[in-house]
Amino acid sequence: MPTNKHYRVGRLEQEIQREVTDILLKRVRDPRVAGVTITGVEVTGDLQEATLYYSILSDKASDNEKTATGLEKASGLIRGELGSRLSIYKTPEITFVQDRSVQYGSHIDDLINSLHKQERDQY
Repeated sequence: MPTNKHYRVGRLEQEIQREVTDILLKRVRDPRVAGVTITGVEVTGDLQEATLYYSILSDKASDNEKTATGLEKASGLIRGELGSRLSIYKTPEITFVQDRSVQYGSHIDDLINSLHKQERDQY
């Protein structure tokens, strides 16, 4: 039985990610959330709460704040849309959390590139 429940949660996470991406593209008109990418979703075992991880291309603090505010404002609309699109009894509460792995990966790339540049400059 636990594997069935785990499968259901995983399927719901994928469905939420797909639908929220579509909602952000087609329904949310707030310019603060333009360019947001949903990178992952975690749903609690009881299906009551969903954490949506997102990334943006900018790493400026002001852009991060604007995006977080825009997503917070749009969360009611997004949850309402999810409720009509998903075939589940109760739509989970949604929370947005910035996924910093993209920025971290970019930082690592920059470090590696600067090391290669230092190597080239030495010879």
